[in-house]
Amino acid sequence: MPTRTILATIGLLLATALLLYIVMQTRQVLTWCVVGAFFAVALAPVVGWVQRKVFRGKRRSLATLVVFVVAFILLGALITAFVVPLAQEGTKVAGQLPGLIADARAGRGPIGDLLQRTHALQWVQDNQDRISSFAKGLTTPAAGVLGGIASGVTGTVTVIVLAYLMVLEGPKVVDGTINLFTPATGSRIRRVAGDCARSVTGYLSGNLLISFICAVLTYAVLKISGVPFAGLIALFVGIADLIPLVGATIGGIVAVLAGFLHSVPAGIAVLVFFVVYQQLENHLLQPLVFARTVKVNPLTVIIAILIGVELVGILGALLAIPVASIIQVVLRDIWDHRRGQLKDEPTVGEDPRLAHTLHEPGDGAPAGDLTSSVTGASATGAPTRG
Repeated sequence: MPTRTILATIGLLLATALLLYIVMQTRQVLTWCVVGAFFAVALAPVVGWVQRKVFRGKRRSLATLVVFVVAFILLGALITAFVVPLAQEGTKVAGQLPGLIADARAGRGPIGDLLQRTHALQWVQDNQDRISSFAKGLTTPAAGVLGGIASGVTGTVTVIVLAYLMVLEGPKVVDGTINLFTPATGSRIRRVAGDCARSVTGYLSGNLLISFICAVLTYAVLKISGVPFAGLIALFVGIADLIPLVGATIGGIVAVLAGFLHSVPAGIAVLVFFVVYQQLENHLLQPLVFARTVKVNPLTVIIAILIGVELVGILGALLAIPVASIIQVVLRDIWDHRRGQLKDEPTVGEDPRLAHTLHEPGDGAPAGDLTSSVTGASATGAPTRG
């Protein structure tokens, strides 16, 4: 083996190891970049529409600023609709807490009745030492919790800044990159990139539609069951349902607990609703909606979500479907480019005939038909699917 080949192989291995090391060391930053790009692709069509309709194709920076300000206002309104009622009710509960504790100890009220029937008070009394040690242990990782909150705030700000800059400078970067290729290749890249962007936008619209349906149905069930704060709980369930597969479960746990705190029949009704709804959402509603908005097969949707959760966790669940759609778009373009686009009806031979009408040699079929079926070309030289 030549010495140059050996050195080249060693160099490639070292470069691969160095690349993997850099990726592992910067995985947090890369995660922020991926999330920022995800939101940038989703907001880019809105910015383009505002730029064309409002600013007549000019002032992209101002159009980007307007879109992000509106997005912040909507997000702030959503947080306000969730946090303000929660704080108000939390203040009321804090004022009523001594009476609730006294009623619970005496076995009065819905909470006391539930604790009495489940023998929870007896269990607490029998395990006071374990509960005390567990409560002391919760104060130990306080620094870690504060560090996680700080990291989350930093990550959120970083993602917002990255998304803003990607939307603002995205067209320049795309045009500069495409200009490096020939006009035909550049047109192909632009077409594929547009399809990928539409798949991400379709995923977001589909996910928001599913979450809206879940929130409305949850509100109806809670309202019929008489559970208080039905709107607040339904809003939380809708936000949690943005996470594929497990989001409805996370929101359902809160709703079911609220139902049982109100009354046992209400808790059972809410529990049955979420068990049935989650199965329908995971195996019927979600695959059907994403198959129409993202153009991905329902089986592919479920497999992509499971693989994403296994690899990256919650972030993988959020990004699995658009990533699967992007991979599908790229592979389809590669297939069409390599093999040529297929006809609607595959034909073979000099005379257009369907492929399945061909005969095997020896049953009276002319040899020319068999030859043309093997070569897969018609007399005009057009590629066929025979």
